Amino acid sequence: MAEPFDIIIIGSGPGGYVTAIRAAQLGFKVAIVERDYLGGICLNWGCIPTKALLRSAEVFHNMQHAKDYGLSATNVSFDAKAVVARSRGVSKRLNDGVEFLMKKNKVSVIWGEAAIDAPGRVTVRASKAAAPKGALGAGSYQAKHIIIATGARPRVLPGLEPDKKLVWTYFEAMVPERMPKSLLVVGSGAIGIEFASFYRMFGCDVTVVEVLPQILPVEDAEIAAFARKSFEKQGIKILTNAKVTKLDKKSDSVTATIEEGGKTQTLTVERVISAVGVTGNIENLGLEKLGLKTERGTITVDALNRTNVPGIYAIGDVSGAPMLAHKAEHEGVICVEAIKGLKPHPMNKSLIPGCTYCSPQIASVGLTEQAAKEKKLDIRVGRFPFMGNGKAIALGEDQGLVKVIFDKKTGQLLGAHMIGAEVTELIQGYVVAMNLETTEEELMHTVFPHPTLSEMMKEAVLDAYGRVLNM
Repeated sequence: MAEPFDIIIIGSGPGGYVTAIRAAQLGFKVAIVERDYLGGICLNWGCIPTKALLRSAEVFHNMQHAKDYGLSATNVSFDAKAVVARSRGVSKRLNDGVEFLMKKNKVSVIWGEAAIDAPGRVTVRASKAAAPKGALGAGSYQAKHIIIATGARPRVLPGLEPDKKLVWTYFEAMVPERMPKSLLVVGSGAIGIEFASFYRMFGCDVTVVEVLPQILPVEDAEIAAFARKSFEKQGIKILTNAKVTKLDKKSDSVTATIEEGGKTQTLTVERVISAVGVTGNIENLGLEKLGLKTERGTITVDALNRTNVPGIYAIGDVSGAPMLAHKAEHEGVICVEAIKGLKPHPMNKSLIPGCTYCSPQIASVGLTEQAAKEKKLDIRVGRFPFMGNGKAIALGEDQGLVKVIFDKKTGQLLGAHMIGAEVTELIQGYVVAMNLETTEEELMHTVFPHPTLSEMMKEAVLDAYGRVLNM
């Protein structure tokens, strides 16, 4: 048995590797176990490569509309394999970066598949994937603290089982050999909408089916409605209050049976993407034997990410919603700082921003207008459209909206919701304000630079209080 570690982390995604680095900074002897690829799903098959794909689609779209900017670009085309290759290259670069960070921070990498035999003891079995140079191998390892950061995988619904050829998960959707001419996306959350946007910008005939009345179900209803109109204007067909009940596969196409409003229709497409959510990777870890509590495919934890078994913790997607990389990273930092005895503040999950990198982008934090009303709060709502902002007009991106929600009595910013160009970069301004408990008066007295898109953030605040200037 190898020399004991202070902390062993199972999984090297954003939550796992950031946790390992922070633990090393705090003086712990740390090891991280990985079976597939350093950086986890996010760096290799999720957050990062999808953004690389979407960037290619955005550039292609802009080239097609060069004349709108007084430019000329003729015979514009794309190479699907090159687009995918660029995306994979971005992932490889970041994968190598994680390997470097592990070495820099003296974090031991154990290559293989882990199971927890008992508190303090982990057995690692050999992995099929090639190990990085210098990684430790299969064996039995000890640590006083074990942190589970195994992430999540695509949820599979009966009748929609992916086959990697005709019915895809996000794995296959990221590496198409060619662009399909037609596509059905089942599910309109962030993953589904991002892929719908990507494929549509490359000319694919896209249909989105959502079982709920609203696309982007976690977003503010007004923003979701704005998004739907924008997507439909781009040519994306959207069916809500609808569900796919059957898939009939042919050699190179799929015919879907769709129920909508009591009526049934069929749709034949070349490919289907199943984007109906994800479920935590809790299998084969030995959790049942340990008596560790789980619920609906995730591990139950307290505010400091401790499970019901002393010495065992869980962070990130495997510990429940929201299943976001930035949530996983911060949870990991809180977890190891608590182990160190630093008394960190528990995470306020209501202040975690969410971003969808479709075109137009969508970003939000805090309560939606409907949620605030359901809490019986007396609110003020402010809005400012992109068409009233000079920078947005200059960019040729004048379609969008910034919306803010305040508590009328206290001036507390309860929520912020945005759709339009670069809002995924803007949202953090509101996140910082909410974390600092900034009031409407302080935001009104903050000077925003001109000309910028960020000016709309102040204008929306002013609008909530009847003081909007540029609309």
